[in-house]
Amino acid sequence: MHDDHGHGNTHDHCDASSPQIRVEALEDLLVERGIADRERIDATIERFEHDVGPMIGAGLVARAWVDSSLRTRLLDDADAVVAELGVRGAEIEHIEIKANEPGVHNVVVCTLCSCYPWALLGLPPNWYKSPEYRARMVREPRAVLSEMGLDLEPDTEMRVWDSSSETRFLVLPERPAGTEGWPVERLAELVTRDSMIGVARAADPGNQ
Repeated sequence: MHDDHGHGNTHDHCDASSPQIRVEALEDLLVERGIADRERIDATIERFEHDVGPMIGAGLVARAWVDSSLRTRLLDDADAVVAELGVRGAEIEHIEIKANEPGVHNVVVCTLCSCYPWALLGLPPNWYKSPEYRARMVREPRAVLSEMGLDLEPDTEMRVWDSSSETRFLVLPERPAGTEGWPVERLAELVTRDSMIGVARAADPGNQ
């Protein structure tokens, strides 16, 4: 974990640069030969980034909002809960969940790569993998969040969690006010991918 004043983590990360280059080269070749359409590829990626992918994580967060015992278990041992629920997939061998609460805000980054809980959040967004986000989030997290549209109170404690190939993190955003009595399915609609990374709050229920 990092605070507002920098970081010194030296853990090993996966190297995503070579696979990414190969994937991009393959996409270019398929498009060039008329086998694939770049707009359809981009639309599919967008769907998995924002809609289909994050649904599993959103459902988990919504259940934790209404079930205090589940929330406690998630914070204590997320691996056990995820296994019990039958969630399987890439990059969740070990997952830790960090809860936002009044006066405390968590955000996730991977400083040397793009380690990310794919099975819970779907595809990582491009900005999460960018060198600028990875470098600046640990040095000036408040400024980065502000640029992304999230302004925190000056006295809010920032906790920056650096993902690695051994541990991925997911943020449990605060439950929005005015959602008392909402069913889990409706609550899950308020949970966005960005809120589970920590660069945004859960959606405003007034807009639903």
